Amino acid sequence: MTVVRDYKAFKEARELLDGSVGFVPTMGALHEGHISLIKRAVKENDNVIVSIFVNPTQFLEGEDLDKYPRKEEADIKLCELAGVDILFMPTIDSIYFEDEMKILAPAVAGYILEGAIRPGHFNGVLQVVMKLFNITRPNRAYFGKKDAQQLLLIEKMVNDYFLPIDIVECDIVRDSDGLALSSRNVYLSDDERKRALAISKSLKRAGKMIMSGERSVSKIKDDMIRLLKESVDELEYVEIVDKALNTISTVQEQNTLILVAAKVGNTRLIDNLWI
Repeated sequence: MTVVRDYKAFKEARELLDGSVGFVPTMGALHEGHISLIKRAVKENDNVIVSIFVNPTQFLEGEDLDKYPRKEEADIKLCELAGVDILFMPTIDSIYFEDEMKILAPAVAGYILEGAIRPGHFNGVLQVVMKLFNITRPNRAYFGKKDAQQLLLIEKMVNDYFLPIDIVECDIVRDSDGLALSSRNVYLSDDERKRALAISKSLKRAGKMIMSGERSVSKIKDDMIRLLKESVDELEYVEIVDKALNTISTVQEQNTLILVAAKVGNTRLIDNLWI
C-alpha cells in the first residue's frame, strides 16, 4: 500500500494504477462500517483508493472539529490489511486555497433536516467531495447509507455536474446491540450508550409497523417520538420523506426514508431506515 500526503505524490501514484478504481472517502477513526465499504470496493474494482481527511469546511462553529477522533497509525494498518492500494492523507493546505471556487448545496434539499440543524454543512461536504473526486478520478465511489442526506446530495451533484462516477450505496453497519457504527460513538458513556439504543429501536419499531400494514406517516412518527423522548436528551428531528427528501404523508414502498437525529449527553447521533 502506498501512503501519500500531497497532491503531487498522489498524482504520481494514481498514474501507476491500471484498471478500474474504487474510492472510499473517510474522515478516519475507521470502524467496521468503513471497513465494509473498503471490502466491497476491493471486491468490485481492480484498485482501491481510500482518503482520510477531517474536512474543516463541513464543521460549524462550536462543533467537534478539534476533538474529532483521530487514529492515524491504526487507520493506516486497517487500510493495509483491507487491501487498499493508495491511502491519501492530505493536509488542509493541500486541499484548500485562498479565494477559491465554491460548490454550493441545493437551496432546498441542502437546508432541510441536517442542513437546517447545521446550515452550510453540506456546502463543505460537497466542496471536499468534488475535490476528492477530481483528484482520485474513480470509476466507483462508496458511501454508507447512515449519512442518508449526504449520500443523496452527492448523488445529485454527480448527476447535475455529469460526473462519470458510479455512486455505490452501502448498507448501515450496526454493533451487536443495534447501535449504528459511528466514529462519534466513542464519546458515549456506558449509560449514554444504553440510552442511545432508543434510536435504532425506534426505527425498528417503525419498520415493524410498516410490515404490519401501517402507512400513515403521522402515526409512525408519533410512536417513534414517544419512544425516543423516554431516553434521549434532545430530539432534534424525526422525519419521514421520499428519496428526493420531499415530505410525504403516506409511506411509499421503495421510496421512503425515516430519519432520526438526537443528542444523548453531548453526543449528536443520526440514524435512518430505508424503506
